[in-house]
Amino acid sequence: MASNAVEWRISDTAQDYAQAVAFMEERVAAIRAGTAPETVWLLEHPPLYTAGTSADPSELRDPDRFPIHATGRGGRYTYHGPGQRIAYVMLDLKKRGEDVRKFVCDLEDWIIRTLAAVNVIGERRDGRVGIWVAQGAPGSELYREDKIAAIGIRVRKWVTYHGISLNIEPDLDHFDGILPCGIEEHGVTSLVDQGITASTPEIDGLLRQAFDEVFGG
Repeated sequence: MASNAVEWRISDTAQDYAQAVAFMEERVAAIRAGTAPETVWLLEHPPLYTAGTSADPSELRDPDRFPIHATGRGGRYTYHGPGQRIAYVMLDLKKRGEDVRKFVCDLEDWIIRTLAAVNVIGERRDGRVGIWVAQGAPGSELYREDKIAAIGIRVRKWVTYHGISLNIEPDLDHFDGILPCGIEEHGVTSLVDQGITASTPEIDGLLRQAFDEVFGG
């Protein structure tokens, strides 16, 4: 299915989390009923933490720092805030092969292609959800792997929602209030942290181009 059949929503101001979830719930039902098109919504939220279905309360290090929202997506705790581009992806998998594992793989490929367009190498890691950036020589004391994008989805009657978040220029200190995605031994990074100063509109354009490459056709 070509991406011109997908409705793109782009929000330039921070969106209330509960209202965003309510929109997704309504749109998913409409997609399933055939009364609304598949939708990708690019946005950001004010600073907050979300707890996925596998969240462990012990991983919430500072519960008073930002609002906390329980959410039906998979995964553990994550942070959302200014400088982070979120893509809520509402696609009908009945038209796309009814393969949730492939859908997650496609989301990963979407992020990797977007990062490659700004010369950042994003990589998958076995046993770890999301996309990672390696720094330093493997085996050296300076070697590290930091997460640059998170993935958390839900699927209802073969229609997807929630999606991905890509760190453009968030305050990385805001991640300190949680153990991001339950992973102690690795950190978090962003495009700016990698020396890339692309604007949010530029990243939006690259996300849309890479979406065509992965989900179109």
